[in-house]
Amino acid sequence: MDPAIPLIIIAVLLVAIALSAIRIVPQARAYNIERFGRYIRTLDPGLNFIIPGVDRVNSKFDLREQVFSSRPQPVITEDNLVVNIDTVLYYQVTQPKAAAYEVANYIQAIDQLTVTTLRNVIGSMDLERTLTSREEINTRLRGVLDETTGKWGIRINRVEIKAIDPPPTIKEAMEKQMRADRDKRAAILHAEGERQSRILKAEGARQQAILEAQGDQQAAILRADGEAKAIEQVFQAVHANDADAKLLAYKYLETLPSLAQGEGNTFWVIPGEFTEAVKNVTHAFAGDAAKTTPSTEKGQEEEKDTGPAQITGPDPARSASSQAAAQAAEAAEKAVADARDDVRRAGANMGSTPSPRKQE
Repeated sequence: MDPAIPLIIIAVLLVAIALSAIRIVPQARAYNIERFGRYIRTLDPGLNFIIPGVDRVNSKFDLREQVFSSRPQPVITEDNLVVNIDTVLYYQVTQPKAAAYEVANYIQAIDQLTVTTLRNVIGSMDLERTLTSREEINTRLRGVLDETTGKWGIRINRVEIKAIDPPPTIKEAMEKQMRADRDKRAAILHAEGERQSRILKAEGARQQAILEAQGDQQAAILRADGEAKAIEQVFQAVHANDADAKLLAYKYLETLPSLAQGEGNTFWVIPGEFTEAVKNVTHAFAGDAAKTTPSTEKGQEEEKDTGPAQITGPDPARSASSQAAAQAAEAAEKAVADARDDVRRAGANMGSTPSPRKQE
């Protein structure tokens, strides 16, 4: 037998023993070491040595933060409604020794503790408060879990409610309620818009009426000023030209036919001053003729007395005055006749012929 073979076997055994005595622990990991079944120490990250065949690694822990999502759990609210709540836990192992020896399965223990705590918290709330108080539920749940899992070497960093599922009938009722609330808000907004629109329209109509009234006022003032200036100018012109009774009576007769004009004039009353105006015009022109005639006859008598008769032609002044008087009388009679014709036509339009008043 070759003497080198035992040496090789011994060398291999020594190398195997040396390798089994070395333990390299990764970062953020922790190994619990037992010696003859009893906890000795926890290996830190890095290079560690143990006694081969005497020490052994009992459990390995990840010291990083872990996420645990539980199954949906049925929970009864204060108003006796069953809801399914799904939670998410964020935890971290802080004491590997306690996590290994204080609880058999810390994941299962945390899950059951979460369910029982959640039922206690939700049982004191109604459904509406449960749906709107997630932050309160998370805080209360985290406080209870952190206090209990502290002795297990577990730290609960966060607890989040992932989903709250009420029964289908409750969901349908809630959808109807939300739809009714939305319809109510829409109706309120629409009514508010209509109200604002009507207010703006009324304000615009008010401003328009005020502006139109102010415009009518200014127009009436300007028309009144224009009429006043026109009357003043006519008055000044009449007084400046020293109009006599003949001219005024003639202008009065000129305005009479305009009284019968218009579609609605079916009856016209001749004023009593009409005959007086005619007489004034006639007497005015006749008076000029009378004044001219006596003076002329007187002159002829004086010529007869003083001397022999002389044959003279017609007096131009006398002829002009006689013609003017005749024309004035004809114009007055024509105006009276036109006025009477207008009265008769108006009476015929009404279905009866008015009897003209006899004027003296």
